[in-house]
Amino acid sequence: MSSNVVPVPNEENIITISQHDQNKLHKTKLSFIDIVSFLKEIIAKLDIKKVIHSVKIGIALVLVSLLYLLDPLFQKVGQNAMWAIITVIVVFEFFIGATLSKGINRAIGTVLGGGLGCLAATLADESGEIGGALVVGISVTIIGVGATYSRLIPSVKKKYDYGVLIFILTFSLVVVSGVRADKIMKLAGERLSNIVMGFAVCIFTSFIYPIWAGDELHFSTATKFDKLATSIQGCLEEYFVIANDEEKKATIDISGCKSVMHSKSSDESLANFAKWEPWHGKFGFFYPWEKYLNIGEVLRELAAMIISFKGCIQSVRQSSPTERDNIREPCEKIGLSLATILMELGDSIRDMKRCCAKSLITQCMREELSLLVNLDNNNNSTDNESTLGLASFIFQILEMVDKVELLATKVEELGEIAHFHNKKLDV
Repeated sequence: MSSNVVPVPNEENIITISQHDQNKLHKTKLSFIDIVSFLKEIIAKLDIKKVIHSVKIGIALVLVSLLYLLDPLFQKVGQNAMWAIITVIVVFEFFIGATLSKGINRAIGTVLGGGLGCLAATLADESGEIGGALVVGISVTIIGVGATYSRLIPSVKKKYDYGVLIFILTFSLVVVSGVRADKIMKLAGERLSNIVMGFAVCIFTSFIYPIWAGDELHFSTATKFDKLATSIQGCLEEYFVIANDEEKKATIDISGCKSVMHSKSSDESLANFAKWEPWHGKFGFFYPWEKYLNIGEVLRELAAMIISFKGCIQSVRQSSPTERDNIREPCEKIGLSLATILMELGDSIRDMKRCCAKSLITQCMREELSLLVNLDNNNNSTDNESTLGLASFIFQILEMVDKVELLATKVEELGEIAHFHNKKLDV
């Protein structure tokens, strides 16, 4: 009988291989998890509005490129389709109001510049060689000087700077081109039609998940109230913390105040773009965007006061802990009232509902303010620096109260003009 030998595998080798495979598989899983978490972090850091805007730019470029890619369209527009592509690249902006502003400015500038350029070119063509050169030189000089000077006027520069720039460019190109008037008219008409097509693509694409400048200005203004309220509370809390621990240094976060201070140019741009936008949501035609700029100006003044207030708190010439404890209760009440009122004002704008914050200042804070002033007058400290520091501290609180009262008035005016809904304010 023959026997078959069956090899028996080494159990240690089997275990070793299995453990190796398990470690390899475990590392693969870890690396996959790390990749997924890394991608999540990247996505979390992305601004969804910026991503949407970038995608819309891509869609608009694809749509306008069809003028080149499709033969029936290319036969009608020809090489002038390039002007439609240029229009999309130049005109398409982040906010719809900005896109409308640049598109309308570009169209008006092209029409006016092309029309005047055609007249000047026709006159130059009929004036002979020498006379034509004089007409071209004089017309370009006059239009260039006048239009450039108008760009320096603040009101024109604010709204129509791009349109004036396109006007100068179009006029100069048409006049200096040197072709005959009939060809100029044909060329100007073709370019204008392509610019209009590019602008139409921009508008169509902009209304896909629209990003409104008015919404951005509205909610950013409301958010500023919360930032300043948090800063005021932080300053007062830190002031009395230092009173209990003289070695502790103030670590007040006033980054919110700094962001409010630097918001002027952004607010003005948003307000300008918002005026070009059509009716959307709760914002109708002729909405009082100027009132937002007025409120923003007062908010920046209050932010500057808070930054100065921080310097006052951190001064080495501030009053002693005992003197600070004497005014602690009224100061905390005033600080809480200021923060509450600012948050209510921010909610009033955000929800577009009226509130009576100004009456709250009159009812809830006058007693604490008078008590605070009396405590300052009764201060018997012999240290002139300490007395001056305490007086400066109280003075700045009084100034902030007055500024918040002015803010309440501005917000109430906005509510009346913009027809905010009535809102009962709980005390």
